[in-house]
Amino acid sequence: MLETTDPKTQSEARLSVGVPGLDDILWGGLPAGHLYLVDGIPGSGKTTLALQFLMAGRDSGESVLYVTLSETAQELRFVAQSHNWNLNKIELLELSSFENLLKPDQQYTILETSDVDLGDTLDQIRKTVDRVQPSRVVFDSLSELRLLAREPLRFRREILGMKQFFGARNITVLLLDDKAFDSEDLQLQSLAHGIVSLETLTSEFGSERRRLIISKLRGSRFRGGFHDYRIVSGGLEVFPRLVASEHRTPILPGSLLSGLGNLDMLLGGGLDRGTSTMVIGASGTGKTTIAIMYCLAAAANGEKSLIFLFDENKGTLLARCRALNMPVDQFIEDGTITFQQIDPAEMSPGQFSARIRDAVENKKIKNIVIDSLSGYVNAMPNERLLLLHLHELLTYLNQVSVTTVMTNVQHGFFGPSIATTADLSYLADTLILLRYFEHAGAVRRAISVLKKRTGKHEMTIREYKFVEGGLAVGPTLNEFQGVLTGMPQYFGKEDPLMSGRGSERTGP
Repeated sequence: MLETTDPKTQSEARLSVGVPGLDDILWGGLPAGHLYLVDGIPGSGKTTLALQFLMAGRDSGESVLYVTLSETAQELRFVAQSHNWNLNKIELLELSSFENLLKPDQQYTILETSDVDLGDTLDQIRKTVDRVQPSRVVFDSLSELRLLAREPLRFRREILGMKQFFGARNITVLLLDDKAFDSEDLQLQSLAHGIVSLETLTSEFGSERRRLIISKLRGSRFRGGFHDYRIVSGGLEVFPRLVASEHRTPILPGSLLSGLGNLDMLLGGGLDRGTSTMVIGASGTGKTTIAIMYCLAAAANGEKSLIFLFDENKGTLLARCRALNMPVDQFIEDGTITFQQIDPAEMSPGQFSARIRDAVENKKIKNIVIDSLSGYVNAMPNERLLLLHLHELLTYLNQVSVTTVMTNVQHGFFGPSIATTADLSYLADTLILLRYFEHAGAVRRAISVLKKRTGKHEMTIREYKFVEGGLAVGPTLNEFQGVLTGMPQYFGKEDPLMSGRGSERTGP
């Protein structure tokens, strides 16, 4: 992969493939006048991508040609119809019968492949190219050419001849390969100027996952690695791999305050801008409530927040907020707080990252809540990839000065362990721990801050409780020992715990 300092210079000589995400990966598109290989198993979207490539050329006024040995004209029209496309001004050369062979007044040319050899087939392609004078050509597919050639040497020689033929005319060619042969054709890959590989991964539950990789692009810059994509009505939707180093903005000064004095004191003055915070606790400890409190405080100052819900239903969450008299509805109406329900079985990590990037760059979101990381974990094939994806995502959000709050579930209700579904706590800049503890026959809640990379914080443990407006945080539990074990010992003379009187009231 050639690294250049000015990708815009390269983009001037490139052709859009008709897929914005793929154009982004290719720094503007494919360099014109070369031969490219697009491979993938049947159903991976090769034909759809090829049609988008040709339509992009047609829409810009170019002459384009689709040569098919594997798809019929009727099948191609069906594919186009499923995406609400039309194939007007796209020349189709269907090689399946001798009838109407190369008649100038016919749009579709017919040839029976079983009655001719490879040389005759390629000769008809050359004649059609000379007649149509296209700038873009798609050939679908190479498996039929291999069968006609019978011998690998002849197949390679003919492909080399095609490359020279199209290159002399400055025609950009996509060769589609359905991987019908078991082994990779390294000789063919060596002839191609670039290679786009489409992959389909089947999971045990949920929809299949699709990803692509640009494994080769001679003399040109491109974004390496795997990129998620999906096939929707309208074609391929590609989600470029998030590279945090490509996105840098000045970090906003100041902190995001919760509006709750004791909590802000515990955090040493609130959450610093452009940092990530993880709130860990057992089920029911109020992790989501704390996250929403920060969104409410930001909304009161006119900042936009986006809350991703992996676990809880939006309706249930809003009902809880209303029960606590948290004014979420008014900020939903004016658009400063937005909820998005995420189904991890249907959304890939790349798509999720692309959605966050769109929210930050196009909708001016300043605060992100991910509730919870347990749902994010379920979207990943394994924990190793999860750490890489999440690290890159949080780095990106930090560098674009977005404040991120994540929740994560702690296993067990009592006891010293704070193990979570995946040990992601080291990725966060700030770590808030919520705990249950027992005292005088009642279950209480305690909050503490375990770390804050960007400044000082209190090392104390405070009690908190749910009140009207959200949460109230009480004074330091100075006369208790062993709160984090769940069964503390009390050494004081008076009851230091929070009661109905004197509790701090929350709210922006």
